[in-house]
Amino acid sequence: MPVNSDKPHRWKADIAASVDMYNEWFVEFAPAAYRATRQETASQVEAALAASSGLKRIDTALLRRQPEILPVLRMSTCPPLAVDRLIGLAGVSSNLVKTMERGKLPPRMAAEDVDDHLGRIAETVMRMVDPDIFVWLEGARQASEKELFRATTVVADRLCGAIASPIVRNAQEKRQLAAIAGWLDEKGYQRAEISTTVRQMQPGSYAFRMSVPVEQRGSERSVNIPVDVVAMPRKRRAGRMPILLEAKSAGDYANVNERRKEEAAKNSQLRETYGERASLVMFLCGYFDSGYLGYEAAEGIDWIWEHRIDDLAKLGL
Repeated sequence: MPVNSDKPHRWKADIAASVDMYNEWFVEFAPAAYRATRQETASQVEAALAASSGLKRIDTALLRRQPEILPVLRMSTCPPLAVDRLIGLAGVSSNLVKTMERGKLPPRMAAEDVDDHLGRIAETVMRMVDPDIFVWLEGARQASEKELFRATTVVADRLCGAIASPIVRNAQEKRQLAAIAGWLDEKGYQRAEISTTVRQMQPGSYAFRMSVPVEQRGSERSVNIPVDVVAMPRKRRAGRMPILLEAKSAGDYANVNERRKEEAAKNSQLRETYGERASLVMFLCGYFDSGYLGYEAAEGIDWIWEHRIDDLAKLGL
């Protein structure tokens, strides 16, 4: 029996309550999450400036040795460069740049090609370094402590501004998972071992970030799909599948539909593999309008509102 997807008469009130809950959290906790990231980012900028002698020396050797400084360098130009813009301007491999953004170099790319592309990136950055921030470069002099502090602050703010949404989203996701864990712990559930698979879940246990194998359409091979929370109800029942929860939050109505097709596909794969006893349940907090809810309901996806977290019990937990 669905918990919320078959009750459209309640959606309007729930949407309003969910928005209120998200906004209350954002005002109280999002600035703290941002500040923590801001401090970490400032340290990264300081390290990048030290490694490059105040951006006087950006070359292939530096980028090969410290590929993780690329995001700092992108935010040091005028104008700041998005990843795709840097790729286009420098004429370099998309895979190389996106791998560097994760702090690595692509292992399968030929060494001479890596050096060639790193040289192009270094040349592009050097040509576009913002002279109003790095004022010591024009006179080829040493930067003062005050100038370094000012430049670090500006670049750190730019970098944080570019990743502000992921910062808030990650903080909210951690909070949602903690809320689910707190609820389950209170009901006597135990955290499963990390190595536990979905078929090994014992009654009264739960796990985070579990890979669930599903059949791949048109192939005999299976693929793993990640699920945020897997919880096996305490009441034993032959063939019973765990409850599969996906935590999702949204800070505005504009972006809630970005992943709904992906969610529907994931739910379809689960049912094709495990039958009707397996389905995805969304755990929602924030801006989810009736259009999003109607789409999920039509795809056979139910949801639990975080502001009414006790509805988890209606899933059999």
